[in-house]
Amino acid sequence: MLCVACSSAMGQTPPAPAAAHVSVYAHRGASALLPEHTLAAYAQAIADGADYIEPDLVMSRDGVMLARHENEIGSTTDVATHPEFAARKTRKQIDGETVSGWFTEDFSVAELKTLYVRERLPALRGTAFNGQFRIATLDEIIAFLVQQSARAGRGIGLAPEIKHSGYFRSIGLPMEDALLATLRADSYTNVAPVLIQSFETDNLRYLRRQLGTNSNIRLLQLLGPAQQRPADVRLAAGDTDYAAMMTPAGLGRIAGYADGIGVERRQLIPLDAQGRLGRPGALIADAHAAGLMVVAYSFRPENTFLPPALRQGADHIRHPAGSIAEIRAYVDAGIDAFFTDDPALGRQALDAR
Repeated sequence: MLCVACSSAMGQTPPAPAAAHVSVYAHRGASALLPEHTLAAYAQAIADGADYIEPDLVMSRDGVMLARHENEIGSTTDVATHPEFAARKTRKQIDGETVSGWFTEDFSVAELKTLYVRERLPALRGTAFNGQFRIATLDEIIAFLVQQSARAGRGIGLAPEIKHSGYFRSIGLPMEDALLATLRADSYTNVAPVLIQSFETDNLRYLRRQLGTNSNIRLLQLLGPAQQRPADVRLAAGDTDYAAMMTPAGLGRIAGYADGIGVERRQLIPLDAQGRLGRPGALIADAHAAGLMVVAYSFRPENTFLPPALRQGADHIRHPAGSIAEIRAYVDAGIDAFFTDDPALGRQALDAR
């Protein structure tokens, strides 16, 4: 029998009770199987049992929201093969970092629609589907979600992440009001579960003021590496880093404007010296004490992403059993939801409980 008092005295946190319902968030769709942020990847995720699909949102030059992991698209599309766009390759400062390539905000949506999507991790996931899918806009994703939800006979949530909020605002392409208007204009997303995410803080506070507390839309404060600061805090010369946001006091402040936190999984359960999953830290329990749900990110099925003790075979090989075991450890630790590149494995991990 576990002695809670003894484990606390030794600096260990006893496991939290498992959540009654744990949600599966399709990380950029079923991105382990098909190129991320394509309608095909979202369709696969829904067929595989995802509760939510996740589009990362960036802006085109003419103010259309579309799904890309970053506004730089050189590595995830065939833009470099288009001679008519060669002169648009450039270098920019994005959230304080220098980035080179082609950027969505330098293209109209019509121009972006001439591009084909490419696999972001070709060495791991191959290139068989390169050149088959176009970039999807948010409007297209919502229309597709409505169709797929009806076909599946169940409600499917939407979890958009606003990328580089402060940057896009600074160039005259703010996303927050446009996103809310789009969500409210559709009869499905006006009532369906929606979770808006951001690594920044000011935009979530703004959204909370617009939404109030009685809404189908929830807000998720994403937390990055402990010693980093949110981009908006850094650009405002603030000193609050993610580590401070993960303390009980910081979590209490987050609870004033967000409904949950999204946390890189190793900050919830670290690895020990032998590459095994250790005991959960205090963050899950502290977040729950503040009234926040905890969403872990991101589980991937390839050995290279798994804890060393759960790997089997070469780094690039898929190891479903290892991924299921990893997810189950986090579910047992008390998380409320998780992002996975392979929702079918996420669903298997939950069904095996």
